[in-house]
Amino acid sequence: MGPLRRVAVSSAPNGILRSDRGRKQTYGQEGYFLRTFPGCGPRSQAAGFNRGIPVWNTVRWLVLAGAAAPLAYYAAAIACALVYFSKPNPEAPGFGPPVSVLKPMRGLNRETYRNLASFCRQQYSRYELLFGVDDARDPAVPIIHDLMAEFPDLPIRLLAGTPAVGSNNKVAKLCRLAGEASYDLLVASDGDIRVPPDYLRRVVAPFADSRVGAVTCLYRGLAESGLWSQLEDVALTSSFLPGVLVARKLGVKFALGATMGVRRQALAGIGGFESLADVAADDHELGNRIAARGSQVELARTVVETECGSRSFAEYWQHQLRWAVVTRESQPRGHLGFLFAQGLPWAMAVVALAPWRISAGFVVAYVALRLGVAFTVAVWGLGDPVVRRKGWLVLLADALGFVVWLASLGASRVVWQGSVYDVRKGILMPVNINERGAGAKPGFHP
Repeated sequence: MGPLRRVAVSSAPNGILRSDRGRKQTYGQEGYFLRTFPGCGPRSQAAGFNRGIPVWNTVRWLVLAGAAAPLAYYAAAIACALVYFSKPNPEAPGFGPPVSVLKPMRGLNRETYRNLASFCRQQYSRYELLFGVDDARDPAVPIIHDLMAEFPDLPIRLLAGTPAVGSNNKVAKLCRLAGEASYDLLVASDGDIRVPPDYLRRVVAPFADSRVGAVTCLYRGLAESGLWSQLEDVALTSSFLPGVLVARKLGVKFALGATMGVRRQALAGIGGFESLADVAADDHELGNRIAARGSQVELARTVVETECGSRSFAEYWQHQLRWAVVTRESQPRGHLGFLFAQGLPWAMAVVALAPWRISAGFVVAYVALRLGVAFTVAVWGLGDPVVRRKGWLVLLADALGFVVWLASLGASRVVWQGSVYDVRKGILMPVNINERGAGAKPGFHP
């Protein structure tokens, strides 16, 4: 908006105003408005964008500069996905060391039996399956017994009892499972993961390189028919996982909870699972610490599936807020970077501040690149059926994701697996049961 000009006017018949310079201006028409507020009319917006109050103009240019960041990020995500998913699957003929598969369990998911049975049908010559539960009353125990009966030739062991080594219950179970495992190659994953028959073969293949200390893999959601389950899946495959590909291209190394494959020697080098016993983002820290000691952390060329169990807005909000809070406390730079990887809030700011031609161009670029990321990663790369059928959910998930991000700036308490925690500097701090209030309910909370 240009600077205001003092204009002296006198009334005249027929709605004509006459200025101190003797020029006619019709009240209510563009001429009078432009005379008083130059640079704001449709014919002079572009020219007027560079004239005006200096501070306000600086703000507008800063917004435009910031708005370019998510567009660059989307382009980078598409490029990283094209490179990664176009590579041929690495093979390691003749390499098949024995593997111990570790499954920390707590309660039931929607399809627990199918998830666990997928690990019993692996096209791999020699492996064992170890399940860990808090006690024999866990609802997963009968299902594990059924698997033992159905697959009698597969070494399956059930270990009840969790050592008191830290606040992260899953990691506490992994400490015991790793100690009981027979082999030096360990592959751990959450209880809601389902895998293809060649999963172990593909996860083990990168270990043929002796420099590799850990292996992880990408995953997609198993969504229900409800909106909130599908939004959880869309946020995962179209927002989170593109960020994983970009981060790895930038040299950031970490593991994902869907698969944490690790050499026992590399695990011992970071202090074992015991060193992660109080850590909130245990998967991220596992890969990060192993990489920090000089070993490589690789992405296996396989895609597993995880249940997206949100059946209501409350469950969706609880899950998303937990992930955002843990990210803020564990990876503050990554949490801040979210703001510059989300184009929707920037698009709204540009529309509010910039001339319409600039606004329209930015919105078109945002929508094209954002959907390009979603379809390149989620549909082409990961085979996500929800994004393929309902691409419009991507924009809705982005809007909700930004609201969750804002809420996470002032939150520190989360609910995880039926327990309430405060998260401080990446550490899980259990909340006394008397302080829970309206927090957790017994049962499974992914």
